[in-house]
Amino acid sequence: MRALSLIFLCLLSLTARAGEFQLSSQCPASFEKRDGHCKLVSQYTPYTSLQNVGVGGLKTGLPALRDGFSAEEIDLGRFLFFDPVLSGNGKQSCASCHNPDKGFADGRALSLGATGKLTARSAPSLWNAGFLKRFFWDGRAATLEEQMKGPLYSPIEMGSSPEKILSSLNANKEYQRLFAVAYPANQANQTIRIDQVYSAIAAFESSLISLNSRYDLYAHGFADALSKPEIEGLNVFRSFVARCAECHTPPLFTNQQIAVIGTPDPAGAGFDIGAGSYSSEPHLRGGFKVPSLRNVDLTAPYMHSGRFTTLHDVVSFYNEGRGHAVPKNEKLILHWHIHEPKLTNAELDRVVDFLKTLTDESFKPQRPKNVPSGLAVPLK
Repeated sequence: MRALSLIFLCLLSLTARAGEFQLSSQCPASFEKRDGHCKLVSQYTPYTSLQNVGVGGLKTGLPALRDGFSAEEIDLGRFLFFDPVLSGNGKQSCASCHNPDKGFADGRALSLGATGKLTARSAPSLWNAGFLKRFFWDGRAATLEEQMKGPLYSPIEMGSSPEKILSSLNANKEYQRLFAVAYPANQANQTIRIDQVYSAIAAFESSLISLNSRYDLYAHGFADALSKPEIEGLNVFRSFVARCAECHTPPLFTNQQIAVIGTPDPAGAGFDIGAGSYSSEPHLRGGFKVPSLRNVDLTAPYMHSGRFTTLHDVVSFYNEGRGHAVPKNEKLILHWHIHEPKLTNAELDRVVDFLKTLTDESFKPQRPKNVPSGLAVPLK
């Protein structure tokens, strides 16, 4: 009987251990651990030319990535990203609007918040977010930490508050233990701070790297990586007729600037003034951040309002003439690159062919089946 009791206790112990969450000590794919921190390593690393010089050659360097986080901090951020504990109703997570299976967007024209109301704009992709210097479609945030406060505390998005998040996390023994692993200074009293929540999520989002598409293989010298129509599309994309690459500059495929292009708003919606909401500068009225085109084939519908259903719709918009969709009562200062290239239908098709070569999900992170809060992980 004593032997059976000991076996039963051992089984209970093993079950308890199996239920514990563990933070990975291994850096994500494409990162290398150096002095305890994860540093990006890619085939672009040796390229020294600056991204914002000219339209960007095939071997143009990337802007600086925000890296140097620990593997444990990144993995803690992964759990938090998928955990609805951060939302006011315990049902919405960051991944609800930034679904890794939909290019880290959500497949909607306008995102759906925790209350069931639609947000004002579409959810942008988070691939390569660690390279960016502007966040939100209107570019009003300068850091990932500043950006995430918007959806976390918006009453029509995740509807939470710093007090609620800290109350929920500090009441959870599993999260207390995980934060103490990721932030050793917490080991004394295991009190979780809100800046650590922001930092962990920023660490995870900065690890979302997509730089191994077929385009990248071609850029690094593998000539057979692209088909003839795709190469033709690349040449149109980089030409001084189409001028796509002057804003969507390789290899990040964005120059990170605010541009006024006069894209139409959805039928019945009021005019979205974009960056004009926080700046009185006339040239920013109706301006939006130039998005990266990485994994763009996965993130339809397109534009800040989800106005266009297909990539062909998008490239056709640029081909229809300067300012053709601007409301008659608006006098916008359109970006000087927006003109009338008069591309043929065949050329538009080739540009779309090329854009699809920018797809790369080889380093897509694993979606946890369970999260430390014990809440249900939102469905894909």
